[in-house]
Amino acid sequence: MKKFLGLISLLLIISLVLVTGCSGQKDTGTKKEEVKVMKIGHVMGKDRSLHKAMVKFGEDLEKATNGKIKVEVFSDGVLGGDRQVLEALQMGTVQATSVSTGPVAAFAPRMDVFDLPFLFKDKATAYKVFDGPVGQELLNDLPKVGLVGMGYWENGFRHLTNNKREVKTADDIKGLKIRTLESKVHVATWKTLGANPTPMSFSQLYSALEQGVVDGQENPFGNVVASKFNEVQKYLTKTGHIYNANIFLISKKFWDSLTDSEKAIVKKVAEEAKVYQRQLNEKEDQDSAALLTQRGMKITELNPGEKEKLQQMLQPVYKQVGESIGQDIVDKVVAATKQ
Repeated sequence: MKKFLGLISLLLIISLVLVTGCSGQKDTGTKKEEVKVMKIGHVMGKDRSLHKAMVKFGEDLEKATNGKIKVEVFSDGVLGGDRQVLEALQMGTVQATSVSTGPVAAFAPRMDVFDLPFLFKDKATAYKVFDGPVGQELLNDLPKVGLVGMGYWENGFRHLTNNKREVKTADDIKGLKIRTLESKVHVATWKTLGANPTPMSFSQLYSALEQGVVDGQENPFGNVVASKFNEVQKYLTKTGHIYNANIFLISKKFWDSLTDSEKAIVKKVAEEAKVYQRQLNEKEDQDSAALLTQRGMKITELNPGEKEKLQQMLQPVYKQVGESIGQDIVDKVVAATKQ
């Protein structure tokens, strides 16, 4: 009997220890909070300002949330191309990305307006529009397709490269096979100029240039340098035909899982990362032309009057986009660039 009572006492002590241990995961006696993991996937290389800003965003967010949100950044298309990552955000299997407005327009069509050729005369004008009321209006289109926009980061003004000939005039563009973003506005732009556009994921671009699948491509200076396109392209022409913003996007499924306090922190940290990224990108632009020249690439300015000629040639694209997404939003954005 004594042995039986002793066994009962031992079991009670063990049970008490287990209960105490389970409830003691925190000093407060509350259940340990689950860490929320935020995977960010993008197609850029690790040397690009976009990647560096995402890493900083992750570090700052983890610190600001005391480790309650852990950020993992995947570069170089490891999680897929732009469209694949956007679809993953919709499903909630990837939690964030930064993607050009062109591919985003496949999900939120009015975003096409921001890829109109020669829409912005300079970066200051672009920032004013993207950070202002019309920029926010377009971000409001995103939640209904499973995305939440934290603001517009920067890729920069896009310039034409090719491996066939030096481009000095509008006529020199005719017949070139040009890789474009997966965007109908970009495709229409190059078709109108007489080129043969080929939409393609950025992660496939280097090999396509190397193998001659396309003659050329168009990207901001930073992408040309980071991706070493000078190894497979001889000529760069400073066309500046499209200013390319990148939207920092969060999966709505992930966003909805955050507390109000966490959402406020994410917004604040994302805004700080946007400013940091734009500053990095400006330095990339300033350094890249000289670096590409050193690497043997021929950099050309358009002949006098040719940029104005290109602008006139591309006016039909404005009409096409207006018919597709509504002339009202086209007029509103164009007006905002002139204020």
